[in-house]
Formats: sequence, structure tokens, C-alpha cells
Amino acid sequence: MSADPGTTPTSDEERLAQLGYKQELHRRLSGFSNFAVSFSIISILAGAITSYGIAMTAGGPMAITLGWLFVGIMVTFVALAMAEVCSAYPTAGALYWWAAALAKQNKAAWAWFVGWFNFLGEVAVTAAIDFGAAITTSAFLSLAFDMEVTTGRTFLIFLVIIIVHGLLNTFGVNLVRVLSDVSAWWHLAGVAVIVGVLAIVPDQHKPISEVFFEVQNATGFTFAGAGVYAVLVGLLMAQYTYTGYDASAHVAEETHDAARAAPRGIVLSVVVSVVAGFVLLFAITWSIQDYEGARTSDLGLPPAQIFIDAVGHDTGTFLLFICMVAQWFCGMASVTANSRMSYAFARDDALPGSRFWKKVNSRTGTPTNSIWLCVTLSTLLVLPSLWNTTAYLAATSIAVIGLYIAYVGPVLLRRRLGSEFEAGPWNLGKWSAPIGWIAIVWVGVICVLFVLPTASPITASNFNYTIVAVAVVLGAAAIWWFASARKWFTGPKQNLIEKAHHGESVD
Repeated sequence: MSADPGTTPTSDEERLAQLGYKQELHRRLSGFSNFAVSFSIISILAGAITSYGIAMTAGGPMAITLGWLFVGIMVTFVALAMAEVCSAYPTAGALYWWAAALAKQNKAAWAWFVGWFNFLGEVAVTAAIDFGAAITTSAFLSLAFDMEVTTGRTFLIFLVIIIVHGLLNTFGVNLVRVLSDVSAWWHLAGVAVIVGVLAIVPDQHKPISEVFFEVQNATGFTFAGAGVYAVLVGLLMAQYTYTGYDASAHVAEETHDAARAAPRGIVLSVVVSVVAGFVLLFAITWSIQDYEGARTSDLGLPPAQIFIDAVGHDTGTFLLFICMVAQWFCGMASVTANSRMSYAFARDDALPGSRFWKKVNSRTGTPTNSIWLCVTLSTLLVLPSLWNTTAYLAATSIAVIGLYIAYVGPVLLRRRLGSEFEAGPWNLGKWSAPIGWIAIVWVGVICVLFVLPTASPITASNFNYTIVAVAVVLGAAAIWWFASARKWFTGPKQNLIEKAHHGESVD
């Protein structure tokens, strides 16, 4: 699986053929559209809004504003390191494909474990995004139409949202491209409107010093240094929001000039989110009128209460509407990326029923079956929320750690390869090593940080089940690997070679 068989490709299709694949998906995404898909999944108007309450409880304003910037810088290092590898291997399989290409030994095993963390992390993040969109939609309907917010109604709204996202993705990549482009501009314009309104309308604002340096600790921990611990736990808000930018890699086979556009999409989506997200979070935190009232609001969404308190019911409801629409866009892009990863994983026979999941609709050029597989699995993850929100949180906690393990696995293998790595047209040059090692260390830090207890006293209802979720994924993948998969899973399969063996045209 050489990165360069000795000739320089002159087209995306030739580069893909060098990597062993026939062009099957329709290549209709521009560089901006590629960026827009990842930017929409990061969605500062989704993750930062729906998880704002995490940082209000653990860390307060310092975790929200300065924490956002610090985590953003660290995530930028991860994105840069991933982008360099993406440029060398612009395929829909992305992370697990890279792992197989970069590993010196046990290529299939590396691909298997990275692939399963990526696949389940993508499913979990799709579930988390659309369930968060359902919570925001419920809060909006409550404010606009006095709808009573119940667990059952929130789940029904989630079902409507995720089914619509499945349908929109089924209609073809052209519609996805248009909606992703609109989404990017909606996010940027939406942030500008929210920030402008929150800066001008409120009669009073929090002191700037408090916006940056005030620490709140409602975790229940009271030991010496509990405030610092709370701030560290509160970094989860930012880290959860900065997920999904691997989407630019997963849609590489549908992107023009993929070896340059896809890595740019990865990095720019993070950098723009860092800047725009900081401005947004500053404005929201600056506008808090009643901290505890917003944190414990009956709406179940602290930013919604902050909007109402700061600018009034009607204007606050309008600001929440902006966030709600952004979150619908975000979920749609997440289903896009999730289905492409599933398609590629199935193309290499790594999923049960792969023959069915890897089919591409000849009319739309989309992996229709994979789209509905992702919709179904995400729905199953959210289903326990009808009885126990802790079960849902345990299921979706794999999103952050699961995805970041998958993100950094290929980066670690690239570093072990050293000068043997054949870089693509977009690369980090002499900065590759320090950036790569910073990324690896940071992912190690969050893997420890986000399995620590988040509330005291620890009970069954507030226990941090993240370590359980990670152990289940790792354990299940390991058992399947040693019991069966190692005998038949050989890593990424080059379908050009397969087709040639069967006498099919590969032109």
C-alpha cells in the first residue's frame, strides 16, 4: 500500500487508483464545501450551546472562555497532524486506512482497532448531535408555543430530525453540498447576530475580569484544589465541540483536488471554530444575568435561559431559533461523514453484512444503505434516554475519547515511520515532528482527564461511565479480532485489483 508508486498523479481519480480504488462516489465537492462539512459538524452553535451547562457546573466562566481557547489550540495541533496524513492518503476510509498504510507490522490489526473506534465514535457523535438538536428544539417549542418539555416528546423530535437527515443524505451529494455551504454561512452569520444582540441589548453585563477568570464549582468536590479540578473537568465542553472534523477526510473521494482541499478543510474548520466560538462564548458569558438561575433552568438548556434573561422573551427565542437551525445542519453533515466512513469500512469487509452496506446507489452516487445503517445505530444509542439519561451519556461519552483515539493512532504511526513517510502536497515540513508529538500527548491527557469523576458524592446516576464505554468498545473489538477477524480481515482491500481479477474494466 505504497503512497507513491513512482508516478505523480495528474487527477484525483489517478491518485485514488494509485491507492487501489476505482472512483465510485460522485466527486462534486469544492474545497469550500469540504471545509463546510467539517465546520458544520464541529458546529459552535451546537456543541458549545448544548454542552454549555457542563462548564457552568464544572469550572464556570474560566473553563468556558479561556478553556475554549486552550483546548482549541491543542486541537489545532491534532488537526494539523491529521491533515498531513490526509494529504498523502485522500480516501474515504481515512483514519483506519491511514493506520494500515503507516503501520510497519500488524497492519490489519491497526486498521481494525482504529476503524472500530472511528466507526462507533462517529455513530455516538451523530447521536449526541441530533439528540442535542432535539433538546434545543424542545426548548424553542416551549418558549414559542408553550409546549411542555417531556422525555417522550424530546425523543420523538429526535426521531423526526434524524430521519430527515437520513432522507436529505439519500437524495445525493449535490444536495449535501448546497446544504453544507448554506450551513457554513448560517453559522458565521448566526454567531455575528447573536454576538451583536448580546453586546447591545442587555442593560448590564458581567465584568470582563469575571468572564475570563471567575471559577464556579458546583460539582460537589470540596478538597483543596477542587476549583482547578472543576476547570479541568469543564474542558469537556470545548473538547466535545471540537469533534467531527475528520469529515473532510471521509468525503475526500467526493472532493476536487482532494490531496490539498481535504487537509485544508480539516485545519480551517478547527481554526475558524476556535475564533468564532470564542467570540460567541464570550458574548454569552458576558451576558449572564442570573448565573445559578440559568444553570438550573427548567428549559434544560442554560444558554436559552441566558438569552431570555439578557434580551427578553421574544428576542431570546429568536436567538435560540438561530442555534436550532444550525444544529439541524450540524446533524445532517454528521450523517454524511458517518455514512462515508461506514461505506469505506464495509468496502473492506470489516462490518457484518458488508456486501449490503458497501453498495452505492448508481443514480445518486451515495452509499444509501450505509446512511440508514448510521441513522439506525444512532437511534439505538439514544433509545435508553427514554428511561435513563445516564445511559445515554454513557453511550455517547465514547464520542470524544473514541474519536480522538482514532484521530491520533495514525499520527503516532506516522511519527514512528519518521523519514520513510512519503508526504503529500500539503505537509508540515520541519514542524511535523513537534506538532505530531504535541497532538499525541494531548490526546493522552484527555483520555485520562475525561474518565475522572465529574460529581461528588459519586452515585449510580452521576458516575462517569466513559471508562466503561471505552472498555466495552476496546474489549468487543479485541474479542472479535482474536476469535475471528484476524483470520479473514486483511485491512483495506483495493477494489481496482479485485475488479481486474474478475475481468471488470477499471477505467
